Amino acid sequence: MTENELSYKIIGSAIEVHKNLGAGLLESAYELALVYELNKQGLIVQQQVYLPLKYKEININNAYKVDLIINNKVIVEIKSVLDLHPVFHAQLLTYLKLTNIRLGLLINFNTLLIRNGIHRIVNKLHEN
Repeated sequence: MTENELSYKIIGSAIEVHKNLGAGLLESAYELALVYELNKQGLIVQQQVYLPLKYKEININNAYKVDLIINNKVIVEIKSVLDLHPVFHAQLLTYLKLTNIRLGLLINFNTLLIRNGIHRIVNKLHEN
């Protein structure tokens, strides 16, 4: 399955979650509901994944934590905030670069219309 096919399924699942739960909950509630919807579709979901970082000559274990990795092809970062700060976009792009994953979705569930809370971030440095 391509990144675009996966993103279509992920976005559809996010819409389903938002339709049922609405805005105003904690990120953890949306994450668990989204994982449920993605698992129902047979997708491979890794949740709260700690990843290491190499800095110069040292290895930093558990340097960062990714909310969801879907089929090892798409990173999903979940938010429930009033406004998405630009640092959230930068953070997701950094995660994409560090994992060499091409596509990320930043999903803010704290919106009246979920489509306004979904942002695609592409790692243009991704090596095929």
